[in-house]
Amino acid sequence: MIRTIRVAGFGGQGVMLTGQLLAHAANKQGLYSLWVPTYGPETRGGTANCSITISDQPIYSPVFQNSDDLLIFNEPSLAKFGEKIKKGGNLFYNSSLIKEDLSKKGFNAYPVPMSELAISLDKPQVANMVMLGAYLKKVEIFKEEVILESLKSLLGESKVGMLPINQKAITLGFESI
Repeated sequence: MIRTIRVAGFGGQGVMLTGQLLAHAANKQGLYSLWVPTYGPETRGGTANCSITISDQPIYSPVFQNSDDLLIFNEPSLAKFGEKIKKGGNLFYNSSLIKEDLSKKGFNAYPVPMSELAISLDKPQVANMVMLGAYLKKVEIFKEEVILESLKSLLGESKVGMLPINQKAITLGFESI
């Protein structure tokens, strides 16, 4: 088994945390993983994307052209990566910002109103966790308890208070799809 995932959006949307979380959780479940971040010239507001490779065998290269799964947080990222998905792959996109109908493109398209749902929690910063919840429901690779354990580890002691709202956001995304 080998699974390639790309997460893309603006800096500050939680793109890197989402990718790190998937790679970390894969390792905790006994899988191999690679996480490769790519930043635009600005950290916040610039473009950001990361690629994650997960496998049950050692991974010898982090490079891939088209991904199995694509999580898109904004329209510029859709323009850049929208065609870089395998036939029959999964595209999860922020339908709060992307209004285009992507259902007839040769892959499985899942609109997730991640920005709207995060705002409904009064915490727009957790929009990436809403998207993660939707992804977890459809892909079924990761165990929820491992994701939460990994999130707690990545947030660290100083941000452990953010765990409950992130968990609510994941649940909201899971239920939205």
